Amino acid sequence: METFKDALSWFEIPVLDFARAKNFYQAIFAYEMPEMDMGPVKMGILLHDRDTGVGGAICYGEGYEPAGSKGPKAYLNGGKDLNTILDRIPAAGGTVVLPKTEIAPDMGYFAFFTDTEGNVLGLHSMG
Repeated sequence: METFKDALSWFEIPVLDFARAKNFYQAIFAYEMPEMDMGPVKMGILLHDRDTGVGGAICYGEGYEPAGSKGPKAYLNGGKDLNTILDRIPAAGGTVVLPKTEIAPDMGYFAFFTDTEGNVLGLHSMG
């Protein structure tokens, strides 16, 4: 049986309004989101270490429709303290669904939020 370093190699968050979603993610992560087009799909790249990290993007185009709370759960990196990002979510137009919650002392914390497109996503951090 083959074992992989990471269970995830790339992820895409479907959006209905690219500009609104881009503004939301830029606001909560406090950075300028790079854009690119992959054929007919418009992508906004979430920042990550391209050499060693797992990346993802918000995606707008045919076949990309938010699944609300019914789709798979992706956990975005919450940095050193989840509350930094969680505190920005309401002002950016999202909703905190589950506040910062301890998993276990050696496993860190998680939280859930709904973005402006209706996607329910998680955040994870050690602090």
